[in-house]
Amino acid sequence: MMRSIDYNYKGKNMDYELILMLIGFSLAAYSIVANDAIQTLGTFLSSNAHRPWWVLWLFAMTVLAVTLLYGYYTHGGDVSYGRLEKFPPPAQFSWVYLLPPLFVLVLTRYSIPVSTTFLILTVFVSTNLEKMLTKSLLGYLVAFVVAMVVYRLVVGVMEKYFIRTSDEEKPEKYWTALQWLSTGFLWSQWLTQDLANIFVYAPSMGMNEAGVRTISETWLYGALIWLGVLHAYLFYSRGGGIQKIVTSKTNTTDIRSATIVDIIYGIILFVFKGMSNIPMSTTWVFLGLLAGREFAIAWLTHLRSTKDVVKIVSSDAGKATMGLAVSIALAFSAPYLKNAFEPSAPKIAQKELPQIPQSISTNDSTKKGEKYAIKFP
Repeated sequence: MMRSIDYNYKGKNMDYELILMLIGFSLAAYSIVANDAIQTLGTFLSSNAHRPWWVLWLFAMTVLAVTLLYGYYTHGGDVSYGRLEKFPPPAQFSWVYLLPPLFVLVLTRYSIPVSTTFLILTVFVSTNLEKMLTKSLLGYLVAFVVAMVVYRLVVGVMEKYFIRTSDEEKPEKYWTALQWLSTGFLWSQWLTQDLANIFVYAPSMGMNEAGVRTISETWLYGALIWLGVLHAYLFYSRGGGIQKIVTSKTNTTDIRSATIVDIIYGIILFVFKGMSNIPMSTTWVFLGLLAGREFAIAWLTHLRSTKDVVKIVSSDAGKATMGLAVSIALAFSAPYLKNAFEPSAPKIAQKELPQIPQSISTNDSTKKGEKYAIKFP
């Protein structure tokens, strides 16, 4: 019969790692809100620019809170909706994990859309890169083709009417209701995909029945407050520089056009969410959708030449590819950085080890001769 005695020698190391996790979580939340979230809320912001920012913020935060709390209490403490199934907590949390959100902040500064899924998650487990890349490229292709077909054959006539009347008449009130509903649906689907990129930094409290890491309620509600503050800044600043990715596209400030974009984008994310728990880049899906839409509208309306559309689409794709290159470089350099700059764990002197009795006599149910094994964390 074997029993375990747990001897914990980490001491101050645990406090150091917890501080790094807190910094990493804060940076990831800020960088993802500033860069990634605008893909989902961009059309909502641009088509509701006439409304007070706090009204839009209150709506978005309500959806976020419901999605976060629902995921936590229905998935046994997992807020990633299973997306972190292939990303177990690292054995030792290093400062190297802080590099991805810092890179995202730098790229956001220059209005470069970047896939935080690639940039952040691949540093934790680089072996999942191929599967994430395959799923993301498929998402780009599907979004591009769907947008081309829908705008060319289904809603092309409507879109031409929206463009022609965008400055002439005020949309009917039901369009406002449709757009807010479609935004709520899209926002919830995006959150189920990308919350993993933030909560990968949260300390794990163990595993749920599905084998996915869980977090404490303290981190859950603390994260909700922090995300609320960050989104308040996002809405107050009307999206920041990344918002140009949306406003540079044809007629995205029209609430009717924005509603159709949100519906298509939300449905695509919903379909891919059911395919597997492998995370995917929502950035690439979003860019694929906008690219297909731009080509279809250009061919229908001739407002832009095909050459101009190619230039716009290539610019967006080039910026996203730049982010992917940084992700791959970080993912494969992380182990070398940790080995080069992280001090190795101190060896425990032999005299510090506790003496293990060969036999023990107690007043409880422990029997003489029972063997013990030391388990080190």
